[in-house]
Amino acid sequence: MALRLGDIAPDFRAETSQGPISFHEWLGNSWGILFSHPADFTPVCTTELGTVAKLKAEFDKRNVKVVALSVDGLDSHQKWIGDINETQRTTVNFPIIADSDYKVANLYDMVHPQVSDKFTVRSVFVIGADKKIKLTITYPASTGRNFDEILRVIDSLQLTANYSVATPANWQHGQDVVIAPAIKDEDIPAKFPKGHTRIKPYLRTTPQPNL
Repeated sequence: MALRLGDIAPDFRAETSQGPISFHEWLGNSWGILFSHPADFTPVCTTELGTVAKLKAEFDKRNVKVVALSVDGLDSHQKWIGDINETQRTTVNFPIIADSDYKVANLYDMVHPQVSDKFTVRSVFVIGADKKIKLTITYPASTGRNFDEILRVIDSLQLTANYSVATPANWQHGQDVVIAPAIKDEDIPAKFPKGHTRIKPYLRTTPQPNL
């Protein structure tokens, strides 16, 4: 059965390019991103892993740990990391899971038989500090992921987890947010002292509250 938002992310033990991990223990109190790749030495994946390495400071700022997965072995991963570092002019600074037995891929439903019985699709799981799945995205193998969008979503998830707000279409960090419908008009001043705009009874906006 496919994992759904709000489910506890399945725990697992795995060998990685940075040594063995026990997933929940490795996450600790951090948020996490688990993302899969069809195979080592593939062109789109090479650009993706290089991009993620360059974004380490952004993930660290958000208390997010990143781990990748490919269904190849550790020796292959280490050779591929050399290619990634060379071609993307960076240093891979996060673990890549060796999942040649498809244990984690099957646990997270990363293999889609309609596409391929052998390769994982480009799955993304954002996992909160409570170990619950907050976001899932699945891309086809031909389309590289937009990690700026993934960072944007993490900003929204972390904000809305702590305040009674939602983020509107195309929202970016620093922009106004939407007040949750459950908040009564008379309670808004106390909860949102920066003020608010009442556009419709159901559409009320306020400056981002954690800035």
